[in-house]
Amino acid sequence: MDTSKPIRRRDGDSSSKTVATVERAADVLVLFAEPGSVTLGVTEIAERLSLSKAAVHRILASLRLRGLIELDQDTRRYSLGLTVMRLGLAYLDRINIRRIAAPELAGLSRSLSETATLSIRTGNTRVYVDQVTPSREVIMSVSLGIPYPLHAGGSSKAFLAFLDDEEIDAYFADTPLVRLTERTVVAEDVLRKELKAIRRRGYAQSVSERQPGSASVAAPVLDHHGRPAGVISVCGPAERFRGEARRCAEALLEVTGKLSAEMGYNG
Repeated sequence: MDTSKPIRRRDGDSSSKTVATVERAADVLVLFAEPGSVTLGVTEIAERLSLSKAAVHRILASLRLRGLIELDQDTRRYSLGLTVMRLGLAYLDRINIRRIAAPELAGLSRSLSETATLSIRTGNTRVYVDQVTPSREVIMSVSLGIPYPLHAGGSSKAFLAFLDDEEIDAYFADTPLVRLTERTVVAEDVLRKELKAIRRRGYAQSVSERQPGSASVAAPVLDHHGRPAGVISVCGPAERFRGEARRCAEALLEVTGKLSAEMGYNG
């Protein structure tokens, strides 16, 4: 008489194995992100993760099916696949510039005792979407949500200077160069020279071009395509700001460089 009992598969064991498999696959992917690991062989992966070669082969085969890993048939070495790039770009595209810039605006305003602002581009205009003002008696304040042309003022020119040459040409062809103040530059040749200078030094300067009595320095936060995702400025009353401009520009570039790196820019 057969007294054996049917073996029931315990769901807990199955789930644990699944989690362990996912964790090992994740470890393999993360390994390729380490310095000097652009390409890896099965033996290297097995040794560095303390896995058997058979397990590594299974993991890599699964990752290849989903385009996460690619195999060079000549060298038999593996590298990250196109799906990983798609995932990375999807992450970068969803980053909220206003969210990641908020603490940096507060830090700039606090350390420089001037107003720090964030602008985003809307076609041939840009708008302020955030600002932090200092605790002092005389300050500059901006109006959020009002569109300004890209040729007038520090934040505007910081956008325009870092667009593609074709976009800059299109701007001058399609947009009237209107004056917002008596100091707004409206000569195209002068503006083009200034845009080149802004590109070289990394930031724009403005004195009373958008608003009389105000001055600013402004620099772009560049995304993973090298395009301006936003512009941060430090601004204050013109008479006081003249002596502070260089110090403000240095602090500003440190912040925009950090934020650009967070956005995926590696130029």
